Amino acid sequence: MQKNTANDVIARTATWVNDVIVKYNFCPFARVEVERQRIRYVVCSQATLDAALLACAAECEWLDAHPQTETTLLIFDHGFADFQDFLELVDYANELLEVQGYEGIYQLATFHPDYQFADSEQQDAANFTNRAPYPVLHFLREASLASVLAEYQNPEAIPERNIEFARRKGAEFFISILQRIMQSPKDNT
Repeated sequence: MQKNTANDVIARTATWVNDVIVKYNFCPFARVEVERQRIRYVVCSQATLDAALLACAAECEWLDAHPQTETTLLIFDHGFADFQDFLELVDYANELLEVQGYEGIYQLATFHPDYQFADSEQQDAANFTNRAPYPVLHFLREASLASVLAEYQNPEAIPERNIEFARRKGAEFFISILQRIMQSPKDNT
């Protein structure tokens, strides 16, 4: 079996962004950033919590130094496959943002292959609104987010609209997309 390179992981993640997030409008603000090529994709192959948190801190610093980049997807290709371990990382990463003075500057959105909302069953299609090929921490600039939300009519309805759409399509629909994406990154880019 061929080893996945960081480029393979990035290609799969970028395909997921295009083929799920943008195509089905899960995030109505993503298309503009994809078209402007202002999304940074970073692979963290470290599997320990400490290394992952160092990568989070480094990403905040990188975004500080590169204001032309709107957002980063920090992709974990080897660690945090267990959803509970990932949730622990999310808790610590949010705490890190606060301790490092980034609260109010950046916020995290989270995605995982086994994402499950607290009030849902594992097989609920609604979970696919936050399922991705790999565990991902998505760093969002809060000022930019506030700006686009101010221009968007009824932004609080976005999650419910996404859940309704996912349930109409069904879990098998999204499973087939993710399987296709994971088969060959070279065929999806």
